[in-house]
Amino acid sequence: MLSKGKIKKITLTLVILTGVFLLLSIVGFFSFRNVILKKVIDKVTVKVNTNYHASFKIKDAKFKGLNTIQVSDISVVPDGFDTLVYIQQLQTSVDLWHLLFKDIRLNELEVNSGYLNLVNDERGKNINVFIKAKDSSQVETITTKSDDNLAKSSYKLIRKVLSFLPFEVTIQNVSLHLRDFNQKIETKINDLTLNNQLVNATIGVQSINLSTQEYTHPQTWLVSGTADPRKQKADLRIFTKDTGNIVLPYLQERFNLVTGFDSIRLKLDNIDLTGGELEIKGLASISNFMVNHPKISKKDVEINKAEFDYSLRVGSNFIAIDSTSTIVFNQLVFHPFIKYQRSPNKTFQLNIVTGNVLAQDFINSLPEGLFNHFKGMEAEGSFSYRLDFFYDESNPRDLVFESSLSKDGLRITKYGEANLGKLNTDFVYTPIENGKPQRSILVSTENPDFYTLDEISPLLRKTVLTTEDPSFFYHRGFIDEAFRQSIIKNIRQKKFARGASTISMQLIKNVFLTREKTLSRKLEEILLVYILENNRLSSKERMFDVYLNIIEWGPNVYGIGEASRFYFEKEPYALTLSESMFLATIIPSPKKFMWRFGKDGKLKDYIGRHFTSLGGLMIRRNVLTPEDTIGLTHHINISGLAKKYIKIAPDSIEDDSINIDENGVLIHKDDE
Repeated sequence: MLSKGKIKKITLTLVILTGVFLLLSIVGFFSFRNVILKKVIDKVTVKVNTNYHASFKIKDAKFKGLNTIQVSDISVVPDGFDTLVYIQQLQTSVDLWHLLFKDIRLNELEVNSGYLNLVNDERGKNINVFIKAKDSSQVETITTKSDDNLAKSSYKLIRKVLSFLPFEVTIQNVSLHLRDFNQKIETKINDLTLNNQLVNATIGVQSINLSTQEYTHPQTWLVSGTADPRKQKADLRIFTKDTGNIVLPYLQERFNLVTGFDSIRLKLDNIDLTGGELEIKGLASISNFMVNHPKISKKDVEINKAEFDYSLRVGSNFIAIDSTSTIVFNQLVFHPFIKYQRSPNKTFQLNIVTGNVLAQDFINSLPEGLFNHFKGMEAEGSFSYRLDFFYDESNPRDLVFESSLSKDGLRITKYGEANLGKLNTDFVYTPIENGKPQRSILVSTENPDFYTLDEISPLLRKTVLTTEDPSFFYHRGFIDEAFRQSIIKNIRQKKFARGASTISMQLIKNVFLTREKTLSRKLEEILLVYILENNRLSSKERMFDVYLNIIEWGPNVYGIGEASRFYFEKEPYALTLSESMFLATIIPSPKKFMWRFGKDGKLKDYIGRHFTSLGGLMIRRNVLTPEDTIGLTHHINISGLAKKYIKIAPDSIEDDSINIDENGVLIHKDDE
């Protein structure tokens, strides 16, 4: 047995030998470090030049001191393109202790003068030279990796990236050039520093039209805050020292989208892997956000404050925004839960829950420019709202869409621009077509073309209700099942293929709004319908009566009185079932009614099939009796002024604006 003295001597010897080995390693590395560095650079150069259609060059590279590397004139040039990357001077220091364990960690990084030049022109995209076609073995590897634990692989990648970031950074005169044919964006980092966890940067941004050499949106952005990559924390703010807010370049020229903001705050609080789940917590906020696009609104849309206090969770097979997350939107506060699960089935889940919301706070929080008809509206009371949505890609028919609102003394005390109460009075309706007002129509019994419900054929009323909104007299503005079916179809076809518009929504759109196809108009329509229906501001009979007397039935034909004479030279009370079906089914596209006729002046045969299907549906719903459909035919007599349009109707076009779906439900194309 060894004595304590011998153990101490052996231990001391091992320590000395280890120290000598490390010292020799350091001395060896120090002696041959430039040779090693050159071999590494040569290897990278050969790999880029061989594997990609590009050349990689470094004019000079050498060690300065023990662990500092200086590199000059770095360039990457894709074949057939201008230089993609150029850096005049780069200096970095490496953590040698971690390097011994093949873990590269940068202590400092200095970059002086350079640019990244991304080009998309008639030659293609210069970055595409680095997107290689993968062989079957690589595809197999990627497929295998996709089955890995998502939480662990994400955490490993994040840790790897953060650990590679240097403690100290200095960047000067480095630009990003983005060219998309004749449009070019120049973003120049004048200076950026990370020192003692403090971040400061000055960035110049401008757009250039290469055809006219016109410079637009010149701005100077500032970045300030703190960042500690090792502790996985950051708190950064982006703003501008120029007058006004930051306007994002390129979007207006490329997408006709103008957008900007006063400042953005990005905060990272924690990244943690516990119990097999990765959790990322932080905050993102934007102040005085503005956006303008013809598809959104005719005016600038402004949001004073938007804040997202998030908790992002990543599991082995899912990504979710936890319900502990909070969204602040002006004066509104709500909690979202969003989850995407990739296996065993691909599913998407969305839940939104609000606490008790004061009605006036809700109105005040509506974005300026998006809800113009609500300006000046006042309300009292409060409400709470809940939305539950679930979609399973393998079982689309089981889609869940449930929306509920609980009211507590909710009441509108003053209306804004849209005075819904006028529906109960005589008023003048002026249709808008392509943004231009048409002739005005008096909605009153004093108008000889106005007909009350009891003066309109019951067959027409029943047919219009069947084609447009079968449950109109029972719902409160919306049909959840129609929304659900619409969502299912739109997801299946990956486009907006079917709407869920009710008569209430069409009435609001016609009387109070316009036909413009914008997000603003649609959102206002939904809110106004809810207020109209749930505050019982008008009876269903009055709403249906106004609807039949103002909607468009043909070119410059408004209201059922004009329509019945335009097509059949008769009064609305005398319309037959066939004539009623014809009128009801042209409502979605009234100006295209002539397409349903052939050159012989008769309705095409496919209309007969539509009429038969529609009649069968109305019988099954007990709207008609079988006796009512005796004599139903599509051979109707167009005797009014509409005849002159039929003579020039194209014979080759078939209008499929109505049909019966697999569930026996009448559907038609939505003109939204």
